[in-house]
Amino acid sequence: MRKKLQFSLLFIWTICFSYFFILMLKLTWQYMSLKKDVAFLQIKQTEVSEIPFYITFFYIHVYSAIFVLFSGFFQFNNTLLKKHPLLHRNLGKLYVFVVLFLSAPSGLFIGLFANGGFFSKISFVTLSILWFYFTYKGFISIKNKNIPLHKAFMLRSFALTFSAITLRFWKVILVYLFHPAPMDLYQIIAWLGWIPNLLIVEYYLYNQLKK
Repeated sequence: MRKKLQFSLLFIWTICFSYFFILMLKLTWQYMSLKKDVAFLQIKQTEVSEIPFYITFFYIHVYSAIFVLFSGFFQFNNTLLKKHPLLHRNLGKLYVFVVLFLSAPSGLFIGLFANGGFFSKISFVTLSILWFYFTYKGFISIKNKNIPLHKAFMLRSFALTFSAITLRFWKVILVYLFHPAPMDLYQIIAWLGWIPNLLIVEYYLYNQLKK
């Protein structure tokens, strides 16, 4: 019974992730032209024109996020881990490298100029710092052969990675239900995009410790 439930949950998770991952690919595709006035960048023209390297860091963040989402998703597949450990390690190395050297640093930089004012900026900067820290700790833990700690920190890391999807999910829900002002919306989703994800993971880890 438990195996059937786990399989059902995995199937639902895979379907949902695949759907939103495809949406993320479509969003990323908008920026393939490398133009400075496409999609979200249309409302960031002040930063694009006045902040050195803003556009560079923005594109690094956008493109690297897809690789992080893809590689991170497969890291928690027990079948892959048991039957293809080398692939698990290689995808893990890709995930860690991209987060530590591309996604998190670029996210920190563009987070300093986030829409929504001071509170939004604090959220995105905090997110980037925690993302880097959790990923680094996960990497160090597996280097020290501490598998439980490695898994815990990588779950936390991917919870923050997944904010790329949940942030947009909450944005659609809030706009549909409440029609908030744009700046109010940014302030809300800046925090709502990642804190619930992390709380869910912490609750899961807490329950695992009790077993």
